[in-house]
Amino acid sequence: MTEGVLVQKKTNAGESSGEMEEVTLIPKKAIDIKLEADIITPDSFAGKTTEEIGMLSVWQGPKTYPLSDFFEVMGSAGSSAAETLIRIKGDAMRVKRIGEGMSAGKIEIEGSAGMHVGTGMKGGEITVHGDVDSWAGMEMLGGLLHIKGNAGDHVGCAYRGKWHGMKGGRIVIEGSARHQLGGGMDGGEILVGGNVESFCGIRQNGGLIFVKGGALRGLGAEMAGGTIVVGGKIQRFAPGFEFVSMENKITSGELELIGEFKKFTGDYAISKRAKGALYVSADTNPEL
Repeated sequence: MTEGVLVQKKTNAGESSGEMEEVTLIPKKAIDIKLEADIITPDSFAGKTTEEIGMLSVWQGPKTYPLSDFFEVMGSAGSSAAETLIRIKGDAMRVKRIGEGMSAGKIEIEGSAGMHVGTGMKGGEITVHGDVDSWAGMEMLGGLLHIKGNAGDHVGCAYRGKWHGMKGGRIVIEGSARHQLGGGMDGGEILVGGNVESFCGIRQNGGLIFVKGGALRGLGAEMAGGTIVVGGKIQRFAPGFEFVSMENKITSGELELIGEFKKFTGDYAISKRAKGALYVSADTNPEL
């Protein structure tokens, strides 16, 4: 298979067994200035009544407002984060920081999500049934972020001015992602069903990035460690990588990749001791 076959040895990236209480959030109106809503997490909602959840504060510009000004709040939270499911019934593209720092439980977004969804999450599961804006899963530590649509820039990246991005957990993007996916990544897994654009895996130090589709340019630039696998065409291959061997099976943690790949190491443009591994589909990149 030119793009490779992905075999997942284990599929449980979150936790949660047993009954969960559900809190439903339904948007009341169109949001003009974006909301900073890092309180939309199972950790913040757990143990609170519907009224108490509605009184939690969100930022809009320089002011704070009750969550209930923007969402109808229904249902009840569990006694712990692990027993709490939050369901957002509608589009939340103008709502930022949903699930930030969450440690357990689940969030289901029946639409798209704004910037920083899942930033710093430690555990639990977030499922977005639409697209996500930039910085999804930034500096993620654990759990599962599952994006059914497309993603913006900087998925799993380090924050501006910092060197270390995602350290653990799994991000699954069924569509495509834009620039600098996995920048500064130290651990965990990012799986992309579509394509990526420029500088995927820039400054990567660890973890796995698997892209079923193609990549534009700068793939693995300044990479020092970790693994990148690309099943499609690479438009402009980075010059700092050296061919090592042909491979037909790649194993990384819980994942096994089967196909015909050319293995490169690098990025030697930055360091002669670089240990990054880049696997490229042989059929779609015969010139490499």
